[in-house]
Amino acid sequence: MAGETLSGERIQELYQRIKNNDFNSGHGTSTKVDIEQDYIDHIKSDIKLDKPLNIVVDCGNGVAGNIAPKLFEQLGANVTKLFCLIDGSFPNHHPDPSKLHNLVDIIKEVKDTGADMGFAFDGDGDRLGLIDNKGNVIWADRQMILYSRDILSRNPGAKIVFDVKCSSLLPKDIVEHGGEAIMSRTGHSFIKAKLKETGAALGGEMSGHIFFKERWYGFDDALYTGARLLEILSKTNKTCEQVFADLPDSINTPEINIHFDEQGQQFDAMDKLAQNVLSIAF
Repeated sequence: MAGETLSGERIQELYQRIKNNDFNSGHGTSTKVDIEQDYIDHIKSDIKLDKPLNIVVDCGNGVAGNIAPKLFEQLGANVTKLFCLIDGSFPNHHPDPSKLHNLVDIIKEVKDTGADMGFAFDGDGDRLGLIDNKGNVIWADRQMILYSRDILSRNPGAKIVFDVKCSSLLPKDIVEHGGEAIMSRTGHSFIKAKLKETGAALGGEMSGHIFFKERWYGFDDALYTGARLLEILSKTNKTCEQVFADLPDSINTPEINIHFDEQGQQFDAMDKLAQNVLSIAF
């Protein structure tokens, strides 16, 4: 809103205004403009592939289905489409690439077609899931290592923002390659705020939100993220699997969500967990 992302108390203030019917009144106009090809052309002016790549695109029946296949085809990729018809009932699987059970179809398709990689998008096209050519899931913190190295090769000393759920391998690699690693609270609104505060060139979090400020506009656009990845991988003779095999890795789990019946219980649980950890450690 007005160039800023609302979070925390400001969202609550907006909620109270809506709840209390506290609205400003006035008159305005609306204009419908088709910017699809303009958007694609703008990315094409920035992204250049050195060779064509074969990719599987799973849009999970979300909004990326209208544009993602066209964008990657116009960039020069050969695209196999999965679930690109927009359908808000999500008849095939929920469009959340951070959950392994939503990636079963794209993993199979990548293996069956011999694709170079697979892109899985969330419902509104701002999170990217990546499958390498062997069907391995490449989580966002390892993607961030590749993106940060690429950016730091052109921008020594650049600041990179990451959320607390990312592996410690990411900030270590950023520093080793001449960058400044900045940790942020989890939540894309907090990442955006930290990007603006620090002037960072790149930001990202484990859920798959990636924010390119270098050469782009600093918002989480998964289609552009996929295009940047294609550009990087088109410049090497290595496969996607080989590229990421050369990067630091660790054993981890997907995000684990725990349900609480009442608001605030999660904070009590974390306090107790912290006390238990401290008692064990000391």
